[in-house]
Amino acid sequence: MSLKKCLSGLTLIVATMFACAVGAAAEENHHYRHVLLISVDGMHAIDLENCSKGVSSVKGGSTYCPNLSELLQHGVKYTAASTSKPSDSFPGLTALVTGATPRSTGAFYDVSYDRSLSPPKVTTPYGIVGGANLCPGTVGTQVGYDEEADINLNSITAGGGINPDYLPRDPKNGCQPVYPHDFIRVNTIFNVVKQSGGYTAWSDKHQSYELTKGPGGKGVDDFFSPEINSPVVPLNLGGAFDVAACHTIPDPTSLADWTSSFQNIQCYDTLKVQAVLRWIDGRTHDGSKSAPVPTVFGMNFQAVSIGQKLVEKSIGVTGGYLDAFGTPSPALEGEIEFVDFSIGRMVQELKSRGLLDSTLIVISAKHGQSPIDPNRVLRIPADNTALEAPSAALPGADVAQALEDDISLIWLTDQTKTLADASILSKNLSLVGGGEVFAGRTMNLLFNDPLKDPRTPDIIVTPNIGVVYTGGTKKVSEHGGFAHDDTNVLMLLSSPDLPRKTFNGSVETRQLAPTILKALGLDPDSLDGVRKEKTQVLPFLFDDDDER
Repeated sequence: MSLKKCLSGLTLIVATMFACAVGAAAEENHHYRHVLLISVDGMHAIDLENCSKGVSSVKGGSTYCPNLSELLQHGVKYTAASTSKPSDSFPGLTALVTGATPRSTGAFYDVSYDRSLSPPKVTTPYGIVGGANLCPGTVGTQVGYDEEADINLNSITAGGGINPDYLPRDPKNGCQPVYPHDFIRVNTIFNVVKQSGGYTAWSDKHQSYELTKGPGGKGVDDFFSPEINSPVVPLNLGGAFDVAACHTIPDPTSLADWTSSFQNIQCYDTLKVQAVLRWIDGRTHDGSKSAPVPTVFGMNFQAVSIGQKLVEKSIGVTGGYLDAFGTPSPALEGEIEFVDFSIGRMVQELKSRGLLDSTLIVISAKHGQSPIDPNRVLRIPADNTALEAPSAALPGADVAQALEDDISLIWLTDQTKTLADASILSKNLSLVGGGEVFAGRTMNLLFNDPLKDPRTPDIIVTPNIGVVYTGGTKKVSEHGGFAHDDTNVLMLLSSPDLPRKTFNGSVETRQLAPTILKALGLDPDSLDGVRKEKTQVLPFLFDDDDER
């Protein structure tokens, strides 16, 4: 037998021994053996309310999420849960798995800026200028942890991982490339579980979301991340990239990427659903090998987010909502039903494997989506060519990096101009969609001082609700901002032995990380971010310090 096979077998034996030990402890101390974490990106608290209780104009007022409704019967629902700020996928996921905000993680967006790192070795596909001779001499660079970090961003497989030549480099560490897992400054729940002898797995939308592995890159045993922004192809590639219902592309009118179609996004998400089902069955994500059922595992759904914001012009269908009260458009309703059906598949698989009673199911979202009210949509500059996005309102030489969704994060080339540039923006709010401008001391109240932390933006613009910074008209909403629609997401923790409860007090998605560890019988303070920020376990779930 080869050394590789021996080590693989040893890993399985160790993980199985851990599972037995955890099982015995669970029976004695009433902890869970497994946690299934699901992020339904974009899904608001009001979406869960509406789909579970029914809306008169949708399906005659009956529920259109029966599986989530069933989980609510034996679970704790948090109605005032808030995501990270900014409410983007990168900081949103980081909050879920670290228990911390950008103050501690240093993660503001998937594409951002770092004043202490050097440019990549090679210019990235989206134009982050690189060069072998730019490190260590050049300090300060854009950071691209979206699909541009892939070996091949045009492949659903991403070419097999991350191209290190596209990563920022650390001039203080021999110009080594900085992977996402080392970019975040704190450990993750996966690190803690691994260090305790457990087995872990996660599936997401970009290779860069391997940030879940945490510092050192060892936290996740089985990471699976099909590239969401790759061109659409038939999913008949075998193994992890095979979906029987999608051997023929369901919507051939929108092939640019998986996010451009209400139907094709469901094929994409099904890849990850299949991975979760295989993990429950004690297999690797592609089904090729036996593996322990993970101690903590899960995935993100993209379907609801696409249902909320997409205008699919090729078929004349617009997603989003029909009113300010969260009544879904038919397109969005279909995406919610798809996610609900997929979650039902997971629950049924847990039940069939005898794992449901020992598994805590955690469902939340990395971010919401704004606006819910379709009458509030204002796309800048697409809806009015006289308007300009925030970065364009400043002298071009002043802006080192600007990110603009329904928020604008701006890093300046000269930080001595911060207040002057912020004043320009605040005096021209009509050009940037109104709202608020944060800089100087108002920024320091939110995040670390930009003069001391190389990742904190110098200026943040949070426009009025409904403003989306985009040059096109294919979106009716976006996320990233601080508004209620951006941040108030569903949060549900469910297990067959939990009584139905509702908690209406304010909580944050970052509280899920220490809660997950406590549910597994592990120490929440094992998380660096929890210790730094004194993040609390969620209320209303545990009856006392020792039992659920």
